[in-house]
Amino acid sequence: MATVKHINIHNSDYGAAYEYLTMQHDEFTNKPILDENGLMMERDFYIIEGINCDPATFDLECEAVNALYKKNREYREVKAHHYIISFDPNDRDENGLTPEKAQELGMELARKSFPGHQIIVCTHDDGHSGSGNIHCHIVLNSVRKINVPREDFMILPGDNKAGIKHHATDDFQKYFKSSVMELCQRESLYQVDLLSPARVRITDREYWAQRKGQAKLDAENAAKKASGQLPTKTVYETDNAILRRQIKAVLEDSKNYDDFCQKLLGSYGILVGESRGRISYLPSNRAKPIRGRMLGTDFEKESIEKYLQDKLATAQKAPVRAPELIMQLQYIVNEQARPYASQSAKIRSLKDMADSLAFCQENHIESQEELEALYKATQEDYLSKKDVHAKTVAELKDAKEILRYTKQRHANKKVYLEFMNARNKPKFRAKHESEIVLYEAATRELKKLLNGKPVPSEKTTAAKIRNLSARKNAEYEELSEIKRRERDLTEKVIRVRSIYERPAEHKKRIHELE
Repeated sequence: MATVKHINIHNSDYGAAYEYLTMQHDEFTNKPILDENGLMMERDFYIIEGINCDPATFDLECEAVNALYKKNREYREVKAHHYIISFDPNDRDENGLTPEKAQELGMELARKSFPGHQIIVCTHDDGHSGSGNIHCHIVLNSVRKINVPREDFMILPGDNKAGIKHHATDDFQKYFKSSVMELCQRESLYQVDLLSPARVRITDREYWAQRKGQAKLDAENAAKKASGQLPTKTVYETDNAILRRQIKAVLEDSKNYDDFCQKLLGSYGILVGESRGRISYLPSNRAKPIRGRMLGTDFEKESIEKYLQDKLATAQKAPVRAPELIMQLQYIVNEQARPYASQSAKIRSLKDMADSLAFCQENHIESQEELEALYKATQEDYLSKKDVHAKTVAELKDAKEILRYTKQRHANKKVYLEFMNARNKPKFRAKHESEIVLYEAATRELKKLLNGKPVPSEKTTAAKIRNLSARKNAEYEELSEIKRRERDLTEKVIRVRSIYERPAEHKKRIHELE
């Protein structure tokens, strides 16, 4: 599932872009990594090409165009644009994506989307944190070098003229993301809907804040362990992540929107505001509110109201008397809320048990056996759908092979027919050895793949590949959701099992809840 990221570059040193793409840099500070002699070290792998320029002289050529059109003279101006297309790590193993193919796709996107600009396209095969995903960088001078024919996505006057700057408008971003999605669909790569807002939005700034904070926390915990101390916290949370967690915790305990606003203020000191139909949150430690859309669509007013309405509708269908499991969970929640409980343990356990309580109530789970059965059914569902997905992936791979060999056979068919009709076959074969060998190899492989069935037309095979690709993407999304549900159920099963392992005297007070 390819993702797209755009960065405005204000740095007037165009050579820094080339250095970043070809030399090793610290992923936290973006500073170059130097060897023992103080020299920059080249990346282990990269593919780099230029459009309307030479990558090695990208800086000098861009500066010449800027000088010619008297552009990019002030710091506030955007000197260059940096687009990053990151492909799904599974595309490498399941869909045969290679860095060379990714570079080819990046060049195609660059020529189509930024005609007339000076561009360097560079592909790396190493993602952040060792993810190993293939990703392609497209860096372009903001000033167009040459005149080009006007395209449909060009909205502003003069967008196709030399000397005019590229405008990364919302409309262009939609067009570019659509182009990436179409490209992934055409190449049968994993993809997601890039045009719909994210339910949980993680900005680039928050992503790096979390990465740096986690690295610092890990170092502190390692020092504590070395000195014989126990870490008090193992997972770093950004301010936005803490805010999301607090909002979700209050949502589970709210009856309606007004109740939600009051409890969020009373429990965490977070003031909920609204302007022009847009919701915002103001934590007590901030002077400026955080807009709901910056946290994701799940935290906007429409989603919150819908969640509360659905919750109310579910609660009205629930049985009047709470079953034993619900009562035990409620008892644990009440016990943990007592003032003599350890503060940190209380908050953590209270949240976990309250989450389990809400889950059991919403899903009408009345016993440990029902929860265990749901967990087992989810595991079996995941394994069965995983097998189906594996078959789809294998079928798609075979279809691609059939199309490849069909094209290879078709491209050399004319020469092979001439060979079959030639009077001096050895002489003709010696002259056209490569074409004949390719035709015979393609025919041989097609017989294996099709088990003697007739060779389908290229159009039929291409349509089958499109259908299989769409099915594979849908199955992948469904598998991801089931896996997330299985992990969630694993935690809840462990918590519920711990209830029945508690001392008998703790359970005697359950009747107080009746």
